[in-house]
Amino acid sequence: MDDETHGCDALLAEIDAFYQGFGHSAALTSAFRDAVVLVPLTDDERIPTSAVVGIDWVCAFTSEYEYARYLVARGEGSEVRKYHAVLGRRIVDDLIPTLQAPTGVVVDPCGAAPMAFPPAAEDVA
Repeated sequence: MDDETHGCDALLAEIDAFYQGFGHSAALTSAFRDAVVLVPLTDDERIPTSAVVGIDWVCAFTSEYEYARYLVARGEGSEVRKYHAVLGRRIVDDLIPTLQAPTGVVVDPCGAAPMAFPPAAEDVA
């Protein structure tokens, strides 16, 4: 596993393909499910969500650099923050079904190529 991207090379390649206009949603989703991403943890060891226009989002990061970039953008760059490395599939299969509000995942939200995986349409309606 690549130390810098925590095994996210396939996910990053699929995101790049999407930005170039020839990505495939099934391949992108599969790459996310197989990637080991970093997720922030609260002081009580929970994965936080951020609400945007009535939809909650779990932020996931492909590297410590991307997580640090996010913290700096939020004005939290000087604080030490905990995170956990987790397979994308654990977020989708284990975490999101336990949440009450429609929840999606956004990868590298402050990065050069953020990617959102919104909740299913029937969950939002």
